[in-house]
Amino acid sequence: MGRFSNCLSTMELLFGYMILTVLMLICMESNKVEAQVQPPFPPNYEVKALREIAAELGKKDWNFSENPCNNKSSWFTPPPPPNVPRAIYNSTVTCNCSFPNGECHIDGIYLTGQDLDGVLPRSLVKLSYIKTLQLYLNYLKGTIPRAWTALKLEFVYLAMNRLSGPIPGYLGNITTLKYLSLENNLFSGTIPPELGKLVNLENLTLNANYLTGEFPSALANLSNLKELRISSNKFTGKIPNIFQSWKQLEKLEIQAGGFEGPIPSSLALLHNLTELRISDLPGEGSKFPNLENMKNMYRLMLRSCNISGRIPDFIWEFSKLQILDLTFNKLEGNILDSESLTKAQYMYLTSNWLTGHIPEWLSIRDSRYQIDLSYNNLSESSELASCRENLNLFRSFSGGKNSGLDNCLKGFPCSKDWYSIHINCGGGATTIKGINYEADDDLGGPAKYFPLKETWETSSTGLFWDTSVSSRDYIAQNVSILRTNNSELYTRARLSPLSLTYYFRCLANGNYTVTLHFAEIVIRDNRSYQSLGRRIFDVYVQEKLELKDFNIKNEAKGVDKAVIRTFKTVVRNKTLTIRFHWAGKGTTGTPRRGTYGPLISAISVDSDFKPPVPIGENENMKFVVGAVVSVPCLIFIILGILWWKGYFQCEPSREQVLRGLDMQTGFFTFRQMKVATNNFDGANKIGEGGFGAVYKGVLLDGTIIAIKKLSSKSRQGDREFLNELGMIAGLQHPNLVRLYGCCVEGTQLLLVYEHMENNSLARALFGPTESQLKLDWPTRQKICLGIAKGLAFLHEESGLKIVHRDIKTTNVLLDGDLNAKISDFGLAKFDEEENTHISTRVAGTIGYMAPEYALWGYLTYKADVYSFGIVALEIVAGKNNTKYRPEEDYVCLQDWALVLQQKGNLMELVDPRLGTEFNEEEAMRMTRVALLCTNSSPALRPIMSEVVSMLEGRTPVPELIMDPSIFGDEMRFGALKDQLNRMQSREGGETTTFTQPSDSTAWPGPSSTFVQDPSNQS
Repeated sequence: MGRFSNCLSTMELLFGYMILTVLMLICMESNKVEAQVQPPFPPNYEVKALREIAAELGKKDWNFSENPCNNKSSWFTPPPPPNVPRAIYNSTVTCNCSFPNGECHIDGIYLTGQDLDGVLPRSLVKLSYIKTLQLYLNYLKGTIPRAWTALKLEFVYLAMNRLSGPIPGYLGNITTLKYLSLENNLFSGTIPPELGKLVNLENLTLNANYLTGEFPSALANLSNLKELRISSNKFTGKIPNIFQSWKQLEKLEIQAGGFEGPIPSSLALLHNLTELRISDLPGEGSKFPNLENMKNMYRLMLRSCNISGRIPDFIWEFSKLQILDLTFNKLEGNILDSESLTKAQYMYLTSNWLTGHIPEWLSIRDSRYQIDLSYNNLSESSELASCRENLNLFRSFSGGKNSGLDNCLKGFPCSKDWYSIHINCGGGATTIKGINYEADDDLGGPAKYFPLKETWETSSTGLFWDTSVSSRDYIAQNVSILRTNNSELYTRARLSPLSLTYYFRCLANGNYTVTLHFAEIVIRDNRSYQSLGRRIFDVYVQEKLELKDFNIKNEAKGVDKAVIRTFKTVVRNKTLTIRFHWAGKGTTGTPRRGTYGPLISAISVDSDFKPPVPIGENENMKFVVGAVVSVPCLIFIILGILWWKGYFQCEPSREQVLRGLDMQTGFFTFRQMKVATNNFDGANKIGEGGFGAVYKGVLLDGTIIAIKKLSSKSRQGDREFLNELGMIAGLQHPNLVRLYGCCVEGTQLLLVYEHMENNSLARALFGPTESQLKLDWPTRQKICLGIAKGLAFLHEESGLKIVHRDIKTTNVLLDGDLNAKISDFGLAKFDEEENTHISTRVAGTIGYMAPEYALWGYLTYKADVYSFGIVALEIVAGKNNTKYRPEEDYVCLQDWALVLQQKGNLMELVDPRLGTEFNEEEAMRMTRVALLCTNSSPALRPIMSEVVSMLEGRTPVPELIMDPSIFGDEMRFGALKDQLNRMQSREGGETTTFTQPSDSTAWPGPSSTFVQDPSNQS
């Protein structure tokens, strides 16, 4: 028995070893299998392409020692920077490893929230299997490379960048595209009709660009389109009536697109719509569109569309509707009782003509539901006995029994008349320079009225779409240290996604000054996607539009800077209304989704008259006033007698004369100028202009300025000074240098201009090597178009109709974003139409003057067109017209361009510094426009508005070949020489002797000194 037992134990032990061995083998095989499933590296040429792509994008932290196809590799590191939310940060490369031969190929690149500041990579074309490219929330510039048309891309996300220029028509060749997002960029021009070839496209997002023109009918071919967003652009014409072609469309967004009404009837054919947003349609109104068959609608916005009539019954039957916004229309009738809108969490019927009682189903909704019925003609109900935070009834009742809210105001009767009110909007109570600002720190909400004080109350209307709503959405908190004066007023600010009203009551009737304090404390101005936001809104005082398309960042010349606006108004019925309104313009996605709408930091309301003195105090003051007034009266009588005798007679000073003129500009003191420039320290001198030195200055609020100090030797007297000052002050345009004001004290004459960070176009293109800027082609296109728009404004749009007379690259200045601004109006003259022959000496620059002006003094706006053409040639070529002679036979750059045009080789003109990184179509167009403008006959030159249209690609450029030999005609040159010398001698000015250029000398021109005169910051 013992032997059997021992044998059994031995067998059990052997069996256990066998089981253990089998388990170990299984584990080893499992590990071997796991090792085998690790994806292989993509081909070497794809890894090399990734390196090139990273260099073009500015991506510097990819780890190329790891396998990009392995999702566990360090390609996901480093973590996002502290100021970038992890939810939007992505640094991923994906691969497709399902190929039969076991290869892996890169099929997706995801780089979001990276602040990459390079360009879109041409090297992407080397990844022939790529389908998805996500590059949104970066700082990329340039345009979309033509090389991408060789790829089979399906998903392209380029939103929230600095891409510019027209949307390339060759994108229509990527017929595999399903998703194209170009939102929140700087694209301009028209939508290319070639996009109609993208028959597989399901999503097209073009929001928040600068697109113009009519919507192309060719896009009716996009039969698979499910989502179209084209808000916040500058389209013209009516909303495209091509909806019948988009039967699959589910989401349509056209907020402030620039279109005019009415809403087309074909909208009714979109039965699959689940989200519809149309807003801010001027022009012809319409009845409520037929949406009856859109049973799956869950978001509906028809805001400010000039819709009249009743709200259709079918709206109250949409059981899936979550958001309903019908604000700012002319809707009439009652709100129907309904049990279907159970999911409608947000309902906005603000500012209509609705009547009747408030239905019970609206009045009993709890705090999960937000309902706004403000500004209507409803019947007051006794059932609404108290204010509700989720039901805004501000000024919603007819009859005028109270200022707005049912029973909410009945506990706040006016105790007296008030003459001033000061509010720190969104912030706590504070005292600034002896003025007490009241707190305004209620959190606000999407449909909220808050009667905070006896003297004022606030109504907030609207929902921040496309983002989760929280209490912080309605009060902005600064995201950096504020260095502005009185920073307590700007640390926090009140926000609204649609309409924010401050309603003042108990004010004494009379004239008042309203002061509004703004500072952009959310959007940034660094080299980051967080600086790409554009906050634009309107401001109404007593329902009068005072500020249209107001942009705090632009007005303050930066972020975290105070900008203050004052308005005069009249208070009647003891009430004053200040309303801030978002009309759908600007961006909505940066720095984060839901950043838009009006923002106000502080409000001051002050009477322009003194409060009456109480009766008791008035009696006590009579004796004091009598004693105080009698002595000065005696002194004035004596001084009056002396003046009558002639003891104080004198000629008025120049300062008195100038200050007596009504000029729309600001006056600065000479002391301010000395402080701003550190007593005109030589270290702050930035150039020597035609009439004196130019200094860089910094005002106390941090504003950087350029001060043109007119020298005593200057020949620019009072008349010229006033001419320049008056004209520039009256001309406000994005492409004209802005005049802040002047200083006139004694013999001192100073002009104060905005400071242009990047100096002149001449310095950028062909200045000293160390001062030249690397101007890529999209930037050159933007600069050329900006100059054209500025001249079109001067010639055709401004009230003065001005001929500049001296357009040249030194008179084109560049701001921090390389926007072009025309400067130096000292030579500008009013266009006197028929009085075109100028008897005074010719004023201008050789090489830029039109021949009819230089030879015969014949001046029209076509002389500026000619000068613009020369500047456009210089932008294309990167060379100075008067100093470039590629061969001895050519007189100037223009002569060479004409020869190249005859040879059919205009592309040889393009600046070799651009390499191949330029749009050939745009370069050819700009060159042809330039040559058209420089035609020797003024009649054959276009006007500047036509030039703008041609540069934007909206109008074809006429074919016109000119003879280059006119520039080598010795007789013409001799006539020009004699004419110029005679005219300058006759006027007694400085005579310049012009000599015919020999084979070894270039056409004589002004010496190139690169200084920064604010009116000639070159």
